[in-house]
Amino acid sequence: MSNPKPYYAPHIALLTANLMFGTAAILGKLALVSFPSFAIVGFRVGGGALAFYLLQRFSGDLHLRKRSHYLYFALFALFGIVLNQMFFFNGLALTTATNASLLAVLIPVFAIVVSALVGNEELGWRKIAGIIVAGAGVVYLIDPTEASFSSSTTQGDILILLNSLSYAVYLAISKRMITHYGALKSIAWLFIFGSIINVPIGLFSLSSIDVLAVPLWGWAALAAVVIFPTILAYYWNTWALSRVQPSIVAVYIYMQPLIGTFLAITVLGEPWTNRILLSMALIFSGVFLVTRRKRKPIMPAS
Repeated sequence: MSNPKPYYAPHIALLTANLMFGTAAILGKLALVSFPSFAIVGFRVGGGALAFYLLQRFSGDLHLRKRSHYLYFALFALFGIVLNQMFFFNGLALTTATNASLLAVLIPVFAIVVSALVGNEELGWRKIAGIIVAGAGVVYLIDPTEASFSSSTTQGDILILLNSLSYAVYLAISKRMITHYGALKSIAWLFIFGSIINVPIGLFSLSSIDVLAVPLWGWAALAAVVIFPTILAYYWNTWALSRVQPSIVAVYIYMQPLIGTFLAITVLGEPWTNRILLSMALIFSGVFLVTRRKRKPIMPAS
């Protein structure tokens, strides 16, 4: 009898990662009260680089087999770390959390198109239908009538849109190299290259505030941003990306608004509604369609 663990493990990792990613907007908004956006990104990427570097050094070396592979990881870091983080936190400071969640629906769409263009996976009706169904569930959950795409949020909305595109490109083009080197070494190099740009910009941005005047809860929010939606979430997401197709990793992003709603109900005591139940059904149906494996044909006995 075959062991189902290898198949289910990446999905458990993706669910865990997106549970942590789902806290990024809330924790980010709290941290933005005390820190400028570039400083948050600098702490986030610098903290991640240090953590993953130490973990990789304890478990093995950082050496890559070919010089060209360093360039590949630098490119992946540009899309997955540098641009992704800078666009997200600067956009979050200029738009609403509702707008940011709604625009994140485009990540799986971008990811599956780019992934198909670079030859990492084939487009099938089941994946396309699953992304559409899950996306409809997210849109219905968030309720576009609550979004405010006005002139006051236009700049932030554009930055969140660019964030979605950059992260989708990273998912689509990095799979082969991450599969080759494994999650820990890959994520270590991603954050090391990302820190080369993000950390100096963050330190310069930090000079614009009085660090000693930042309250304890501000530092706690910043630490939480570094630990949960960065170190833990990026590691599990990268580990899963080395084992499943980019479209599967991308479609789990649809779980983030649902997770945020679930936390609001359980933690804040907000009521269940028919909108939430229908959205859950659509999102889970879409994820099922995208992640469902094709049945292998039964070979006749000789």
